[in-house]
Amino acid sequence: MKTNLPESAQDNNEDKNILRKNQQWKTLRFYQKTDTLYQLTFSFCKRFLPLYGDRTVDQMVQAARSGKQNIIEGTEDGVTSTEMELKLINVARSSLQELRADYEDYIKSRHLQLWGKNHPRYIPLLNFCRVNNDYAAYKPFIYRWTAEEFCNTAIILLHITDRMMCRYLEHLQKAFIKQGGIKERMYAARTGYRRQQDELIKRLQEENNELKAENERLRNELLIMKNK
Repeated sequence: MKTNLPESAQDNNEDKNILRKNQQWKTLRFYQKTDTLYQLTFSFCKRFLPLYGDRTVDQMVQAARSGKQNIIEGTEDGVTSTEMELKLINVARSSLQELRADYEDYIKSRHLQLWGKNHPRYIPLLNFCRVNNDYAAYKPFIYRWTAEEFCNTAIILLHITDRMMCRYLEHLQKAFIKQGGIKERMYAARTGYRRQQDELIKRLQEENNELKAENERLRNELLIMKNK
């Protein structure tokens, strides 16, 4: 189907896209891991921390919740504002780093062992956490793990999630540099629209001049034929 727009104008239709394509947060692997971390943290607090009189419970649960909720809000706001998405993903990251510190503090205060690369269970657990995003994979262990196993699992999962979020933030930063924020996209869309209109007007003027010339040529031919 033909359009009245010049080909160059049709090729630049992307300039009209003011809103960014919505990122489905449920499909983000690091979001899935934060949702798992929230559920694991809730279970950890229920098992290993007192139900009353310890603010650590609220702090850990809220930090875990803030991690996943800010990802949701950030990706939704990202439709109009890459800047806001960057900000909220960073807030989520900070919350999860706070949660990681709480798990590490629990290990230190109870004189448990923080597993390092030389620990025999570190690499298998690292591979398990890399592959498994959903809570269903962890659920069978929540009442079997010791506090040390629980903490080290959460810490490794938090470490992996943080690295994934850092890579996503780098992607957002590159997109922001390339595409700008909504103001820049609105300006680009408006500029693109004006350019299309200018090209269309120019083309119509050229066609009009060609028609005038053709009309004049035909008129002259008719005059010649009458005079013969």
